[in-house]
Amino acid sequence: MGSATGSAFDAGTLRRGIEGNTGNTLLSLYADDARIRIVDRVHQPSRPTELHGRVEIAELLDDIYRRDMTHKLEQCVIQGDHAAYSESCEYADGTRVLAESMLTLRDGKIADQLIIQVWDE
Repeated sequence: MGSATGSAFDAGTLRRGIEGNTGNTLLSLYADDARIRIVDRVHQPSRPTELHGRVEIAELLDDIYRRDMTHKLEQCVIQGDHAAYSESCEYADGTRVLAESMLTLRDGKIADQLIIQVWDE
């Protein structure tokens, strides 16, 4: 299934990206025209945060990976052109974040992502 070019989306690469120290590996998994929608307590379903393209996604990842927090890939399911995963994060002060993502893949890259996230308050 995996191609010699390494373009196939796989859980190992996703784990390295999420659990790494920068967003660079994770960014490489996105298509150039990828879209991310984020829903949380502040950005509700009728008005999600929307990011379009790798430049905007890079800004988000840079912001996230500059924070003093850990990231852990809990579960990942890949089925054809769709994938879903759970991520848990923890800030240095103990504040925890949970995020669930649903992905649409195109040519082994993330084309569309919906993130639903909650955090301790």
